Amino acid sequence: MGDLVAITYKTAPPEQLEGPGGSDSPLLAVRCDVRVPEEVQRAFTQVEEALGPVGVLVANAGVVHDSLLLRMDEGAWAEVIDTDLSGVYRVVRRAIGPMVRARRGRIVLISSVVAFLGSPGQVNYGAAKAGMVGMARSLAREVGSRNITVNVVAPGVVRTDMISGLTDKRVEQMISAVPLGRSANVEEIAGAVAFLASDDATYITGAVLPVDGGMAMGF
Repeated sequence: MGDLVAITYKTAPPEQLEGPGGSDSPLLAVRCDVRVPEEVQRAFTQVEEALGPVGVLVANAGVVHDSLLLRMDEGAWAEVIDTDLSGVYRVVRRAIGPMVRARRGRIVLISSVVAFLGSPGQVNYGAAKAGMVGMARSLAREVGSRNITVNVVAPGVVRTDMISGLTDKRVEQMISAVPLGRSANVEEIAGAVAFLASDDATYITGAVLPVDGGMAMGF
């Protein structure tokens, strides 16, 4: 039997809501804009009422507003930081109290290879994703004695909506920097998350797991 899974969405729920156990374990979809503290609180309450306490939190909400720093306005900086970093703070802070009381929990934050390599036009995104690593490692030290692990997955080039706006040439340039010579699929990222949330990873915390085809090896 698969885990009970809830997902959040900002504007429209995904069309396919099938959980890890297949059609017999549908996902619970809850609206939540992580920039709004009240929505975060409401989303957690809905999940807890429907499925029980949150034992595993995966923080993967993210946006991009790419621009060279000389042209980056305050709005582009603020929205990315507020969603990609402050949004993580909000959901983690809401999840951590019940985990501490239960003396068990798994937190996985989704960062990016950009946190380590940098990327022109992504000063805001790189700063947010690098900040997540410091957040995770500090929190891991705070809650480790409560049997709560906090880890980071750092994907590389993944075929998702986030890169759908890039030109084929730009995507090819990115893939050319990947030793495995291809982009990742979402299942490969999900597999890393599932491992860190599993009982096989009970002695791993404060770690950054790159799932980038070797793109940032050595960092």
